[in-house]
Amino acid sequence: MAAAAPANRYNFLVVFLVTFGSVTYGYNSAIIGAVLGLDSFYSYFNIDLNGPNAAEGSRITGATNGVFAAGGLIGCFFMTWMADAFGRKRAIEATSVLCVVAGIIQAASVHIAMFLVGRFMMGVGVGMVNVITPLYQSEISPAHSRGRLVGSHGFMLCVGYALAGWTGFGCFYVANPQVQWRLCLALQVVPPLGLLIGSPWLPESPRYLMAKDRHEDGLRILRDLHHFPGEDGDRVAREEFYQIRQQLELERREGWRQGWLRGWILLFQRKSYRKRLLFGFLTLGLVQSTGCLVINNYQVLLYNGLGLYGSIPLLLYAMWDTWAAFMNYMNSLWLDKIGRIPIMVIGQIGCAVSVAGFTACLARYGNTDNKIGNGFGVFFLYLFVTFFGGSMDASSYVYAGELFPTSIRAQGAGFSISALFCMSLIYTMCAPVAFNTIGWRYYIIFIVMPLVGATIMYLFYPETKGLSLEEIGKKFGDDIAVDLSAMNEEERMKLDKTLFEENLEKTAA
Repeated sequence: MAAAAPANRYNFLVVFLVTFGSVTYGYNSAIIGAVLGLDSFYSYFNIDLNGPNAAEGSRITGATNGVFAAGGLIGCFFMTWMADAFGRKRAIEATSVLCVVAGIIQAASVHIAMFLVGRFMMGVGVGMVNVITPLYQSEISPAHSRGRLVGSHGFMLCVGYALAGWTGFGCFYVANPQVQWRLCLALQVVPPLGLLIGSPWLPESPRYLMAKDRHEDGLRILRDLHHFPGEDGDRVAREEFYQIRQQLELERREGWRQGWLRGWILLFQRKSYRKRLLFGFLTLGLVQSTGCLVINNYQVLLYNGLGLYGSIPLLLYAMWDTWAAFMNYMNSLWLDKIGRIPIMVIGQIGCAVSVAGFTACLARYGNTDNKIGNGFGVFFLYLFVTFFGGSMDASSYVYAGELFPTSIRAQGAGFSISALFCMSLIYTMCAPVAFNTIGWRYYIIFIVMPLVGATIMYLFYPETKGLSLEEIGKKFGDDIAVDLSAMNEEERMKLDKTLFEENLEKTAA
């Protein structure tokens, strides 16, 4: 059995730097929830949520989330091409520039159409960053620490959610009405700008380099990422280099690595890869089917429905997102110990129970002055994020990012994460109209779907904990070139000796 290989300090620093992309997604997607809680935003754009023009106002608020989700969907698929065509590092830099420009357009908006264009562009940008960040992290992380390292994407995007919440709460007290909402939106440029400034220090993904036959560069970066002090500190890097190279050669012989379009064709032709696509897409779709984004983006309006107004909803929203960030951090720590599937199964059941409790409170006590009933409504929202943050957010990105082989990882991850925006487009566009027509009954969807998802995951999903990216293929019945996890200590030592001698010969030559 292969020994566990932790990440070194440099590996942690690189992963942390790229999480500026995670904060970009978190803050820039969640800030609309805070902006929609500011009356000055509605006043500036003449949006009325009550009275004869309420239907039009609901359509506009729905559009702010709808165009964002549509842009995110486009961004996911665009990244499947860009990440392979230009490399992971260049893709990160291009995405950062787009998000900065989109943030400036939104903050400078003088018409609702201008705002929606900027919101759409930001959707494209965060769709791209939401694919490339966990993909890049998964490719530079050792197998036994991958849950924790890639899970940092979920943790840091929730930090972005929390920052958005506290920004909205703080801006509520700004005297200038225009500064209130414009400042919220202007701060969207900070995380992607930080990522862009730090990008020169990011190494290219070693797996991308080796897929482009730049083996020397790939080995050098693997040594930097996975070197430890000691007599044989490069052992893990050599083993990983050998495993990646052999697997890429196997994929080449099987007909992969023939271009972007050919990759898509092969993805849908092969049964085992269709299964991976289904599991990846369904995983991210089930994340949205818990109701997380509807609850997050319309949370201030939900508190209004419980009879809470003024700064209180914004304060509760900020605290909610802060707790979500903490639970995502715990999620990232549990992934490598408990496993991906058990955590997500338990979490979905907990989410369904929480939404059921909230729905009951909303149906019985909504728009009343019953403080106990409304208090329980707030409690169930916090119980929801305890289960969701502790189980689904980080776990889903880790799982979707590790299902696919290097030759088609960008396409597989992009397709999987597109489900996040597909379901977001459906749920958030429907939400304002549904709230005005069927009210609390809309949440029944978010009770049923997680229970269905938990059942499917428990019965059919394979566990990937502790396996290298190259070894996961065996869980789907595919051939793998080198299975380090199946080697005993004697076989492992023999392989290490061979690789060490080959390295000495190359050095001497």
